[in-house]
Amino acid sequence: MPSFDSTRARFRLAEDHLAVLKHLVDGEEVPAHLAEAERALISAGLTHQDGTFDFSLTPLVDTLRAPAVLIHVEALGAHGTLHHGVTIGDGHVYSHESWPGSEESEYVRLEPAMLVWALARMVDLHGEDTVEVATPVIETTTAVLDAGLRTLDGLHGLTAEEGVDRIAKALEGAGLTGKSRITFAALIAGMRCSWRMTALWHGHRHGEPGPQVRGFAVWDCGPLGYWHRELPVEPLEPGQGGDVGPFKLVRVDAKQVWQMITDLLPAAREFARVVPEEG
Repeated sequence: MPSFDSTRARFRLAEDHLAVLKHLVDGEEVPAHLAEAERALISAGLTHQDGTFDFSLTPLVDTLRAPAVLIHVEALGAHGTLHHGVTIGDGHVYSHESWPGSEESEYVRLEPAMLVWALARMVDLHGEDTVEVATPVIETTTAVLDAGLRTLDGLHGLTAEEGVDRIAKALEGAGLTGKSRITFAALIAGMRCSWRMTALWHGHRHGEPGPQVRGFAVWDCGPLGYWHRELPVEPLEPGQGGDVGPFKLVRVDAKQVWQMITDLLPAAREFARVVPEEG
């Protein structure tokens, strides 16, 4: 069920609820397959029978209908893939975070000054003591990565050391040798999660306006630290990252990840200039 917490100006909304809101904003009739979602919004007091919105929902709707910047976070962990993000509008900024097993996401209004902090919290960015590794850079191929990942389902019942050894043998069989093989095996075995963060806005390139996008990807390996996935380069293009593609991880600390999040946000000069109409 959709809901609203007036104490923190936050909402819980699913994709169907957002689809209903879009139809209402566009002045369209809500299709039959969204009737239940429409009734739920009315029952929650967020919309009315005449198709209008409760005043509490207006800032969120205005932000979602005309975003200046969209930031998407795709996080892959033990419970599958979760999608979070931030929508920056003309007057408001909203974050949204999903929860494992739930169709609804939580939408919360943010102060612009808290934007980087909110994105860092979405990926659980934190400083902690880390252990030394033999090689702070891993360079191989996605085929080698896939060989290591395929061993994960067969590690149940093994000790941590046995698991790393099993993965290391699979990596060697796929062509990875040297010290980086053991480090990479330990990273695969100890990865808490991996995530990608992408920003999209209307910018310009070579003087022509158009959509602009940039992003980066990180592995969170707990005591083994954070690792920036430099290759394949984000944002991924269709077909990129196949079996023969290069794969590269570079160890970074929490401060460096924080800077990457900061650098992800477009500067004022990166937005397309609005040319005033002649009158």
